[in-house]
Amino acid sequence: MCGVLGIVADSAVIQQLYDGLTVLQHRGQDAAGMVTCDGDRVHLRKAVGLVRDVFQQQHMHRLAGNMGIGHVRYPTAGTSSSAEAQPMYVNSPYGVTLAHNGNLTNVEELKADLFREDLRHLNTESDSEVLLNVFANELQRVGAHQPGPEHVFSAISAMHDRCRGAYAAVAMVLGVGIVGFRDRFGIRPLVFGKRDTESGTDYMIASESAALDILGYQRIRDVAPGEAVFISEDGVLTTHICVESPVHTPCIFEQVYLARPDSILDDVSVYKARLRMGEKLADRIIGRYSQHDHDIDVVIPIPDTGRTSALPLAYRLDVKYREGFMKNRYIGRTFIMPGQMERRRSVRQKLNAIELEFKGKNVLLVDDSIVRGTTINQIIQMSRDAGANKVYVASAAPPVRFPNVYGIDMPTRHEFVANDRTEEEIARVVGADWLVYQSIEDLLSCAVEGNPRISRYECSVFDGDYVTGDIDAQYLERLSLHRSDDMKQRREAELSDDQSVIELHNHA
Repeated sequence: MCGVLGIVADSAVIQQLYDGLTVLQHRGQDAAGMVTCDGDRVHLRKAVGLVRDVFQQQHMHRLAGNMGIGHVRYPTAGTSSSAEAQPMYVNSPYGVTLAHNGNLTNVEELKADLFREDLRHLNTESDSEVLLNVFANELQRVGAHQPGPEHVFSAISAMHDRCRGAYAAVAMVLGVGIVGFRDRFGIRPLVFGKRDTESGTDYMIASESAALDILGYQRIRDVAPGEAVFISEDGVLTTHICVESPVHTPCIFEQVYLARPDSILDDVSVYKARLRMGEKLADRIIGRYSQHDHDIDVVIPIPDTGRTSALPLAYRLDVKYREGFMKNRYIGRTFIMPGQMERRRSVRQKLNAIELEFKGKNVLLVDDSIVRGTTINQIIQMSRDAGANKVYVASAAPPVRFPNVYGIDMPTRHEFVANDRTEEEIARVVGADWLVYQSIEDLLSCAVEGNPRISRYECSVFDGDYVTGDIDAQYLERLSLHRSDDMKQRREAELSDDQSVIELHNHA
């Protein structure tokens, strides 16, 4: 899960890029980067940290130009490294930079091809660098001295033939323009819009429509699966479907957790989808206890993503809705953090219970989803420490039982709290008096109601069905070894050791 942004305007784009990345900050808090084009010069700044920390005044002054792209990153590999911050750049052909959200599933095969056949060197472990080099190589094969949209589309078509997996990306070709493109399934989101100015029209491509709204752009539409949207340096927009028989299969977890509620993804309002999730969840509780036979005194959301579903749930159950937790907004999303110890520590730092909302009451906590169970376990204990009589839990999503391979750094299968457990067993593990999950059928209906044209969603974390058709047990086993908390902590330690060596060498 990352956030990407691209802008072509009639004036300097740096402030717009900065503001847009702050809107997308929820999609990645590990690193941030921006690159702009000013005539025949590229200006790049990227580093580990939040947008506000990476870009200081001296950096902003250097990022000149009316065209640029930006990126916020969270590490799919689970490590923090400025070397893997984006956008990434290659100087041939023309000078190409790229920012990518997603994950390539045939990355090892592509790495071998790039080295053996394309004679290209890779400097990181990032699949985004692989995608950049494949695109750049195909653009070089086109061989145009002054490439136009047709040459860019041809290169992207050839890139689609080589790359498998999920990718929503923006790329900037020096002196040519910016192109945004989506994989043939449209797994990761991408949208584009325009803003009329006194001197012309500005265009923006972004991961979520909220970035367009806040910067005053009118949303045109989502980039279609397999489509490329090209904006020339002089502000001419051209679109083209670059694959045969695309199948629209967006990621359902965007609707559950990843996206901002004020975004519209694939013509579905995230906010309305989450409201419907709360209503469906209430129906499941009523089906179990009837509307008034339960003993719930109060419904309390786990901020922030549990809030939208909790409100209609409380209304349908005819139970009080209360804010029982105060959130420290300067702590990152625990779902993203590598390592169990860091996640445990951050939960206590992030949330504080309001005792009067818990004391002597039977509390229903509403969360967007439950992954490892680490966070919800601590929140349940915080609720009991605040005096709750009983603590129930409702999850707006079904049990997460399978790893994600399309750009969300979920843990290995054995680290899921729902792995090989029933609802009753999960409730005992996390310390709840009872627990209820959304059904996958109800979850899908919540999204499909917003856009009936989407006949299928990517739901692999819930049902183990990987839409690209190239995921087998061997692939998942390799992924498991790479993503385990032990392996992440080992890589973090190695990275720290390497950095210490660099600092010692520089000091000497």
